[in-house]
Amino acid sequence: MAFDDVVLPGTKVVLFDDKAAVAQAAAAAILAAADAAIACHGRFRLCLAGGTTPTAAYALLADADADWSRWWIYHGDERCLPIADPERNSLAADQAWLNSVPVPRGQVFAIPAELGAEVAAEAYEPFVAAALPFDLVLLGMGEDGHTASLFPGRKVPDDRLAMPVHDSPKPPPDRVSLTTRALSQSEQLLILVTGSGKADAIRSWSAGEPLPVAQVATAAQSRVLIDRAAAAALI
Repeated sequence: MAFDDVVLPGTKVVLFDDKAAVAQAAAAAILAAADAAIACHGRFRLCLAGGTTPTAAYALLADADADWSRWWIYHGDERCLPIADPERNSLAADQAWLNSVPVPRGQVFAIPAELGAEVAAEAYEPFVAAALPFDLVLLGMGEDGHTASLFPGRKVPDDRLAMPVHDSPKPPPDRVSLTTRALSQSEQLLILVTGSGKADAIRSWSAGEPLPVAQVATAAQSRVLIDRAAAAALI
């Protein structure tokens, strides 16, 4: 169900009973966006999020029937860890979904974060520039209101599409993230928020605090898919 009033600035908020329902709705929205983009211009440019709820949506896509040859996959952020580390966002997406469908591997653009934050951000920037505008950006939200690896109180450069991140408040300390400028250049922006641990951040967002997720959301056409536990402060 959709809220009658917009309670998160710049967004449409859609309420679901639980995390599983959010994941199902996200998977359906991704497939619908793919069909529309392919019909319009022959390819679907999707930017992925890390986290448990997006990964649950990816697992549902593994069994879907889609024109996979026309999908182009990017990542919104990555941890500076070895390629095979289980904490890598790219590995989670591969294992849950991409290894099971015939998206050409040359159309899957992982962030080379194993090279270090500065090198990887510089290397990834031209791939992002060539992809913009994305057809769909998928984002999550942390308990502190961060999204991708954009954390509260950190300056995000206006002239970059990908940026190095150091001293992350969540391990590992070094990461690479797309910037607000890059993430907001999308035909659709879908933000998945689940769990009671997110309720305080949702309350702060609804009060107008300049959380990173809010700044991205207000810069684009965005929808928030939220479960009842996370939306407790809004219901």
